[in-house]
Formats: sequence, structure tokens, C-alpha cells
Amino acid sequence: MNPIEQCKELVQKIYEQMDASHDFQHIERVLMNAEAILQTEPTADAKIVKLAVYLHDVSDAKYAQDKSAQNAILAQLALADAERQHIEDIIESVSFNGGNALEAKTIEAKIVRDADRLDAIGAVGIARTFAYGGAKGRKMYDDAEEARLQMTADEYRAKSTASVTHFYEKLLLLKDLMVTAKGREMAEARHIFMEQFLQQLAAEKNGDA
Repeated sequence: MNPIEQCKELVQKIYEQMDASHDFQHIERVLMNAEAILQTEPTADAKIVKLAVYLHDVSDAKYAQDKSAQNAILAQLALADAERQHIEDIIESVSFNGGNALEAKTIEAKIVRDADRLDAIGAVGIARTFAYGGAKGRKMYDDAEEARLQMTADEYRAKSTASVTHFYEKLLLLKDLMVTAKGREMAEARHIFMEQFLQQLAAEKNGDA
């Protein structure tokens, strides 16, 4: 079995235990986004990109205490040490971390990060936000809550903000943080859809629609 298929099989069992915001369907969508970007980035290593996509949420801090699952899977794959390190570096740079993301230094890292962020916006991003909020018992919205635009990674994770607040703290910022040309192109319509959704939501909850 080649490393990509082996990795897919191993991670699927883990993602099946997560809520709908980070399940295996999320991974499949990120992979489709990455493949679309790969078509415009011929110098990128597709194998590294795909493996990083499959592994990027296995040890996500929202669900795991440490990186043991990620490390265990990487250890089983037939990879050179440099490939394994590259994948680890990519995963480190994917997370938003309250606006404190590490630099995506390679084209592979840029592709994976854009692909993951594309799945955080648009119609799917809206659905995932409320799926995660529901799984964590968060409010849908809280008009008294102010969005935080300056915070540490720990502060970002420590407060259980309402789902709509999350749009202003992260999702509406992602369009301008895309680093590949294809990622920026794909983000445009998704960003507009989120703005329209928030406008409609505000109208409905205020009795204006």
C-alpha cells in the first residue's frame, strides 16, 4: 500500500470520532481544494500536500492533548526523514491560532493552509461553525459580545465565544490571508456568501425580514 492510501486508512478511523465540523468529510473537501490549487502550482510535491491534508487535524488541539496520534501514523509511513519533517512543519503552520499562525514557508504549506481555510468559509464554513458551536454548547449569537482582533493563541482557545462572533474573529479575515493565487480566487465568492448570510441573519433575528 502506498503511503497516501495507508495514511487515508489510518486517519479515517480517527476523524470518524470527531464532530461534523472536523470529520472525514472535512478532510475530503480540503483535499479537493488542495487538488484544485495544485493544478496551478506545478512545482509543488503533491504527495507531501496530500499526506499533510490527511494528517492536519489528527492531533488538533481542540480534540487532542498531544501529537501522539499524528506521530504514530507518521512513524508507520514509508517516508524519508526530510519528508516527515516537511509534513510536520506544514501541519504546524496550518492553524489560525487567533491570528498568530506560523509562516507557511513552502509552496506545499501554502497550498494546505489555503485549502483548509477555504473549507472554513462559504456555505460549508457556515455549516461547520454552527456544527462545532452546537457540539460545544455555544450560543448561536451574542449581541453583547465583542469580537477580539488582538489576542494570543491561548486567549483565542480559552474563551467559548458565540458562533457568530467567530465570523468576526476569524472567518471574515481569511479571504485576505490566502497566499496562493487560486486560493484567493476561490475565496472571493465564499466570502461574499458569508457576508450575505450575516446580513440575512441580522435581519431575521431583529424582526426585519
